[in-house]
Amino acid sequence: MVSETARRRGIELFNAGEFYECHEVLEDVWRPCQGEERFFLQALIHYAVGFYHHQRGNPLGAELQLRKGLRKLAGYLPAFQGVDTARLYREGQVALETILAGGSIERFPRI
Repeated sequence: MVSETARRRGIELFNAGEFYECHEVLEDVWRPCQGEERFFLQALIHYAVGFYHHQRGNPLGAELQLRKGLRKLAGYLPAFQGVDTARLYREGQVALETILAGGSIERFPRI
């Protein structure tokens, strides 16, 4: 059973741009999960780690993690568990394009 409190906390951290902490919280939620919930959480974790790498000036790490997140999130379009995954996917694509162009993400996606 997913800890709903921890899941909400992970999303709050993501939305606050606290990507390292988000990744830590969501990994604790992800570990005991199975099935579609597990794969969905992995997508969110990849996004968080990718954005963390971007914040730390590691474009290759950011690119690789965002590509993984996009691949996994694609299976949950257009919405999953109250999350607008279509919007999150589009915003992830824009973020990846920005990174590939050598730019800086001004506004990170929100869950």
